[in-house]
Amino acid sequence: MFCNKKLCEENKLEVLISCMHQDDMSIITRSGIIGDAIIINQCDSNGYSEMRTPFGNAKMYSVTDRGLTKSRNLAISKSDADICLVCDDDEVFEHDYRRKILSAYKRLPDADVIIFKMKNFASPFKNKVMRLRFPKTLNVSSWQISFRRKSFVDNDIRFDELLGAGTGNGAEEELKLMCDCEKKGLKIYYVPSEIASVAQEQSTWFNGFDKQFFVNRGNTTRYILGLPLASLYALYYVIKKRKKYKSDISFIGALTSIFEGIFENKISKMRKNTNQ
Repeated sequence: MFCNKKLCEENKLEVLISCMHQDDMSIITRSGIIGDAIIINQCDSNGYSEMRTPFGNAKMYSVTDRGLTKSRNLAISKSDADICLVCDDDEVFEHDYRRKILSAYKRLPDADVIIFKMKNFASPFKNKVMRLRFPKTLNVSSWQISFRRKSFVDNDIRFDELLGAGTGNGAEEELKLMCDCEKKGLKIYYVPSEIASVAQEQSTWFNGFDKQFFVNRGNTTRYILGLPLASLYALYYVIKKRKKYKSDISFIGALTSIFEGIFENKISKMRKNTNQ
């Protein structure tokens, strides 16, 4: 059985998919989605379509707007589900993903956010249910995130549209989201249930560990964490990731570039200007 009938009737789960230039709704079949879904298809025209799935309904909104975080926020605004799951266009779900997710929320009634395990990625967390707080939330990826939609709506939580693919400011939108959740007192848990596999073969923003990558990293962490914590994180990051970037940039180059971004503080200035 895909999902306990009573369990699925108690809570509605909706998968929120961000994608680009889809000609049809075949992404539903490719992804193995069997329940409700909201698809935001960023393309060159505006439109709407829908299709039935074995246990729900999939709705596609085609829009000409651009930006990953804008796409995710639009999906949240279109959803009417109790539980939402963030999804990329290269995920393939396990056949019982609905049961696993809904069971986790039934088991953890105080959870506002639950982070799940991806089948083909090594988890940085222990293989047990646990409460997540900063700095452990530094290890969360967007395609692991599920949440109670009411918790987000009631606390005015959304993805920061100054971050993420399409902004030119680098990523880290999931870290900002997790920090915002903690600031509002939301409870974040990790549940080691494998719900999907994710390819992550290509990235729309990552072009290697070049100077601009580290400048962006400094800017995003300064914006999210503030100067003292961002400075500590910068030192940790360039030491911890040295094996990954050493063929692209020197240790000194990485360190000076990340601090260049920290002191540039571009995104914080952008936020200040938008609030004026």
